[in-house]
Amino acid sequence: APLDGLCVTTSYTLPIVARAIHTYKYHFVKDLALPLAGLLRAQLLATALPVPEMIIPIPLHPRRERWRGFNQSALLAEALADTLTPGLPLPSMERILVRTRPTTPQMTITHYAKRKENMRGAFAINDTDRVRNKRVLLVDDVATTGATLFECADILKDAGAKEVYAVVIARQEFKKS
Repeated sequence: APLDGLCVTTSYTLPIVARAIHTYKYHFVKDLALPLAGLLRAQLLATALPVPEMIIPIPLHPRRERWRGFNQSALLAEALADTLTPGLPLPSMERILVRTRPTTPQMTITHYAKRKENMRGAFAINDTDRVRNKRVLLVDDVATTGATLFECADILKDAGAKEVYAVVIARQEFKKS
């Protein structure tokens, strides 16, 4: 399995969390990164997942990042890296994993197989030496089918990462069809 563990902070059906994520991503309220990262931190501390050696956000394609003005996952990863182990900040490696091509937003694709296909080959790694034999924590805001997380985990494992875990704020329900 590409992921050694997945930690989901809460259900996407909680209206306040759904509204906060939507505001963060589509109304460009970057200040929500810290409280949302607090949800990630609280959930991680409540699990038995090991402390990562590095945190890697799910990358956006440069065109999408220019449109939004920021990578929401990178801001979450940075805030989490600064607060997960007080007094010992973890490295947040924003540019190690890159999106190599623009993809259709996953939320617009309704078929499970098409979501997986949309992510296939969409990512690459810049520096395999930095991840080799490391315990990596992937950070994203929302997971639905997990296609994005699984694809990124595969890339990291192929590059020699020892273990790959993932944490997301919310998991949106999705019916496989």
